[in-house]
Amino acid sequence: MNVALLNVRITVQKNEVVVDSIGNHKNTWTDWYSCYATVSSESPNEDTDAGMIVDNSKIDFTIRWCRNAAEITSDKYRVVYNGSTYNILGIDHMNFKKKSIKLKCQKVRW
Repeated sequence: MNVALLNVRITVQKNEVVVDSIGNHKNTWTDWYSCYATVSSESPNEDTDAGMIVDNSKIDFTIRWCRNAAEITSDKYRVVYNGSTYNILGIDHMNFKKKSIKLKCQKVRW
């Protein structure tokens, strides 16, 4: 893996349950891990749905393997990159060689 290609900073957020001062339980996204990544296959894709333009951009992030990165799952984590939020669709452990992990993501539609 060429570390010179890891040129963008991403933040991985974790979905956690937080209890407020009066005992209410709420799901919140908290910053969990930040690292450098390589961005690949950035394909802008816009569709028209019910008279609105919907952004369905898909993007892949390749990060270095570490214990924190190995814990990432597609249902409890998401990626923040360049001010945009991306849901993780799939995780490729790159033949389980413990060198890199590829996160296949799609832009969150609000």
